[in-house]
Amino acid sequence: MVRLNNILLPRLVLLHLWVVLFCNSGSRSVWGLNYTKYRQVGDLRLARIHKHLDNLNKPSVFSIQSPDGDIIDCVHKRKQPALDHPLLKNHKIQRVPPEMPKMRSMSKQDEEDGGGKSANVSQSEGYIRRGAWQMWHQNGKRCPKGTVPVRRSTVHDVLRANSLYDFGKKRSRKAVPLARRADAPDVVSGNGHEHAIAYTGSSSEIYGAKATINVWDPKIEVINEFSLSQIWVLSGSFDGSDLNSIEAGWQVSPELYGDSRPRLFTYWTSDAYQATGCYNLLCSGFVQTNSRIAIGAAISPLSAFEGSQFDVTIVIWKDPKLGNWWMGFGDNTLVGYWPAELFTHLADRATMVEWGGEIVNSRANGEHTTTEMGSGHFAEDGFGKASYFRNLEIVDSDNSLISARDISTLAENTNCYNIKSASNNQWGTYFYYGGPGKNPQCP
Repeated sequence: MVRLNNILLPRLVLLHLWVVLFCNSGSRSVWGLNYTKYRQVGDLRLARIHKHLDNLNKPSVFSIQSPDGDIIDCVHKRKQPALDHPLLKNHKIQRVPPEMPKMRSMSKQDEEDGGGKSANVSQSEGYIRRGAWQMWHQNGKRCPKGTVPVRRSTVHDVLRANSLYDFGKKRSRKAVPLARRADAPDVVSGNGHEHAIAYTGSSSEIYGAKATINVWDPKIEVINEFSLSQIWVLSGSFDGSDLNSIEAGWQVSPELYGDSRPRLFTYWTSDAYQATGCYNLLCSGFVQTNSRIAIGAAISPLSAFEGSQFDVTIVIWKDPKLGNWWMGFGDNTLVGYWPAELFTHLADRATMVEWGGEIVNSRANGEHTTTEMGSGHFAEDGFGKASYFRNLEIVDSDNSLISARDISTLAENTNCYNIKSASNNQWGTYFYYGGPGKNPQCP
């Protein structure tokens, strides 16, 4: 016990109060709230972290305190992290908005094809509440024109990562053989990643993808596990080091964000997750143009079991004129773009799209994780219980949106997480997916 202002307090309470204690001249003890473990941090390491954060957290015009604890910095567009990338030193931010992908008119044959297979969508449609937005908007403040909102990174964010180098990055994947179609995506990895996805053929010429994604708050068992639902736009080799990937969706990641809230996220890599790319704006690359959407910020409100359902629409496509890969969120809101200079294969086009869920199964106790995917319920539970992706579309060479008809599905362990696809007039091509993880059939 320690006496503070004549009050006896446990040492643990003081750690919470002080957050950083100087134990001796050689090291500092850091207790990170929100999932950060108590650990010894040397002065040299802490100095490196602060230097990195000084480069990452750009000076702001002003800052907004979000109800969830985030600080959103309003940074001048020309000062944002993206432009620190060596390939973007002479990059001029694209001022002319790109042409949005066009809706292709549905032919009679399309209508006939789309009406054949359906789930109980028509009765369910009334329970969908559009417009899941972001928590930092709740106080009514906005970033001014000419600035972009950037979620501020902290020392504790970095300390939750394995290292400063690993901060904001996916771990590189090591492929493991799995019996499946020859053209199936090589998504299986040696570090416990499991998926339930739909995907296009690998020989397609693709210039973008779109979907509307149901938003839930899946439970995470261990801090270094995550659960996400996203779109992957891909080109290159799955079994080499040249895979290019652009990704966007929502994720719950205690390690990355320090809480268990679902958050809008992006990712990119041009070398199969080895050295290039990162989540959100945690490295240079993605150029943000919108002053209302903060990448990495919490999404609100969320879907409820047998209650109201909330979803978000995400589109990623290549600007036919300048070749940059743009991201749209919600009702045709432009968020920003990945410059063509960042990529090799994607500098031309994509060859595959994936939609679906991914979790990390660390088997912390020698058993399968209880980390949930989607809503935590299996696909067959259907609307209001299982999570969904609907209106799956791809962008063709004419910058037109077409329904993703000939998709395949893949789940490594259907006793833990599964996926079931169908189509109808209202939801186009869609699927339910997810699961609870560990259960009697998934030990």
